[in-house]
Order: sequence, then C-alpha cells, then structure tokens
Amino acid sequence: MATDPETPERPEPEAPEETPTEAADTAEPAGEQDPGNEAEYEEAVERPDGFDGEAEASAVEAPRTVEQERDEYLDLARRTQAELENFRKRVARDQATTTTRAKAGIVRELLPVVDNLERALGAAAEAEAGVSDGIRLVLSELAAVLERNGVSAFDPSGEPFDPTFHEAISTQPANGGDSGVVLNVVEKGYRAGETVLRPARVVVSG
Repeated sequence: MATDPETPERPEPEAPEETPTEAADTAEPAGEQDPGNEAEYEEAVERPDGFDGEAEASAVEAPRTVEQERDEYLDLARRTQAELENFRKRVARDQATTTTRAKAGIVRELLPVVDNLERALGAAAEAEAGVSDGIRLVLSELAAVLERNGVSAFDPSGEPFDPTFHEAISTQPANGGDSGVVLNVVEKGYRAGETVLRPARVVVSG
C-alpha cells in the first residue's frame, strides 16, 4: 500500500524516563556512600596501618618530676651506703676470724710446753727449790702471755662430762657416785673466747 506523501509519519512512543528518586532507590549504594564503608574509611584515615593506640599510649611515659628523680637518687644512695657498710663489717669479721685462727695455731703449739713445765714443777723435789722456782717463773710468764692473748685454761673436775669441752681418755667405777662425771683431769683444757683450742683430757666415772 502506498503512503500518502502529504501524511506525516507518526513518531514511535519513547520509553518513560526513570525519575532520580526511583533510580536512587533501586541502585546499590556506592562504596563511599555505604555507612559501613564510610566508618571503615574514617577509621583508616584517623589511624594509619600498624598504629595501635593502646600500645602507643602505654609506651609513652609521663615525664618524671624533679621530686621523683630526687627520691630515686636518694634511694640509690641509701642502698649503696648500706651495701658499703655491710662490706666493711664482713671484711672486719673475716679479718678477726683470720687473726683468731692464726693465734690459735700458735697457742696449740705452746700448750705442750705448758704441760711439760707443769709436770716438771710437780716432780721437782723440795731439795731442788732453786730448780722448781725457775720452772714456776717460766710457767707464770707463759701463762701471762696466753692470758694477754685471750687464752684461758679450764679445769672441769667434778663437772658432768661434756664432749664439747672434754675428751675422755679412760673411765673408772663410780663407787656409789654419779656416772658420767669428771673424776680426774689429766690435761687442762684451753679456749680463746668461745672457741675451744683444746678440750680437757679427763677420766670419767662409769
């Protein structure tokens, strides 16, 4: 069928355009418009990678005041002074112990000499008055030297036997008395202060 040249062509109807409101409702929100994404973005901007707020806060110490530094130096000075005082006491104690040991060694070597002088004095006859007087003089001088060095003799006759201070060389019957009592002193004991240089050699009742 031929068209009439005078009749204009009827345009095709256009599809209705979507309004901005409908497009906004149907389309998914962009990344920067998503509330969750926006929160993560703001947190990333405020805290860069590797930043730990709590760790950084704890690592940064508050500046010390003058009073705190003064107290620390005073405490250090007190500790140092106490350690120095303890060191001095320890050195003095060690020196005293060394001196006592050295003195005790010399005294132990002299004690047999004292014993022999006492035996010689007891064996001297009355006729040999000059000899006994000489022995007695030497013995008294030697005893004075020991006493000046803090050494004293002890005679435990009649005392209960104590192995700390006595050395039993023999026993004898008690004969009605108590057992474990020192009956006779063969050699006197010697001590320097609280240190026993030689226990007394005794005969004990059995």
